[in-house]
Amino acid sequence: MPTASWNGVVIAQANDDEVEIVENNVYFPPSSVKREYLQASSHTSRCPWKGLASYYSLNVNGKVNENAAWYYPEPSEKAAQIKDHVAFWRGVEVQR
Repeated sequence: MPTASWNGVVIAQANDDEVEIVENNVYFPPSSVKREYLQASSHTSRCPWKGLASYYSLNVNGKVNENAAWYYPEPSEKAAQIKDHVAFWRGVEVQR
């Protein structure tokens, strides 16, 4: 079962058939992410084929990990399957 954790807390967990793997990143469906740990960020980046990514910072047990999660609110047609799915980096442990 794919799981994302940081600072000793599970932030997202989903069944294998619910996640999307794109460019070796695990994208968790929105319903599997514990939103209480996410803080909206103004940071964005652009992928040439997926589109404009938006970010969340994580706030877990009083520690903040800036821009540690990203998602595509309006991905390109080629990446439609990851719309609103959340992926993690910056020290977040993702296990498949």
